[in-house]
Amino acid sequence: MASSLLDPRIKLRHVSCFLEVIRQGGVVAASQTLGLSQPAVSKSIGELETLLGAPLFDRSGRKLVLTSQGEVFARHAMSAAAAIREGIESMDLQRSSQTVVRLGALPTVEVEVVPRAVARFIRSPLACRVHVESGPSTHMLAMLRNGSLDFIVGRLASPVVMNGLVFEHLYSEQLTFAVRPGHPLAGKRSLTFRALEPYPMLLPPTNAIIRPIVDSLFIAGGAARFSSEIETVSNSFARAYAMENDAIWTISKSVVAHDLQTGQLVALALDTSASHGPVGITLRSNEQPNMVTAAMMGEIRLAAAEVASAQASA
Repeated sequence: MASSLLDPRIKLRHVSCFLEVIRQGGVVAASQTLGLSQPAVSKSIGELETLLGAPLFDRSGRKLVLTSQGEVFARHAMSAAAAIREGIESMDLQRSSQTVVRLGALPTVEVEVVPRAVARFIRSPLACRVHVESGPSTHMLAMLRNGSLDFIVGRLASPVVMNGLVFEHLYSEQLTFAVRPGHPLAGKRSLTFRALEPYPMLLPPTNAIIRPIVDSLFIAGGAARFSSEIETVSNSFARAYAMENDAIWTISKSVVAHDLQTGQLVALALDTSASHGPVGITLRSNEQPNMVTAAMMGEIRLAAAEVASAQASA
């Protein structure tokens, strides 16, 4: 008689409790997440250690730490849990046409990276409905935390707001100051930031990720006050205003890359090398993306690599 694929003595609750204790960092938090009593979780861990014949946690300190045997088993247990989860999600996808990938696109990526990625994704075998949210960083970070978004693509937020979130770096880019071709400063070489003072400035809002970088450039360049300051997160408004007025648009270079290539806008000759910043994917920590979300993220990575390559060769 053929042996069972799995040891019948090891139950799903054993593995579930074990992985949740690792994820939560302790028995108390794991029991609360699982909706079980603390003794029940401790009992399951103890039973699993007995069945495996090895201690999985070092209990000598105040915090549970995986033993070398525990680390080995954890790798296999995590892989098994992920495979089961993907199998369940695959069945759900077949039963439901309501699957949605919800992503936030900051201005840095909403012109080139995200459109390319979405175009590929909707032609893929895992294609489903895609919701793309835009807006200021604080708005989308709040949506990510409450589960309204699966992930955000754009510049890395300030470290003080990244608690509970993780960031995957894809590429880096710098800011540019764009104007219409007939602007008085267009074509002039070796400009200083003080030369911008007589003109209206189109700026990101004070709560935008790139605003502190912009302000630092102005301070380092000795620029004080401008004739007027217009704050906006709308690329459409800023583009139209800059093309019709002598305003200077401060924006991530990739946002206006096409306008610069076609000559609709011109980049001022300013040193913005200090504005280089990381662009990537932000998502909730300790959370494994489902299959379709992972597929969408894969397309984001591919599109980002193409954009980064184009910027490097420009």
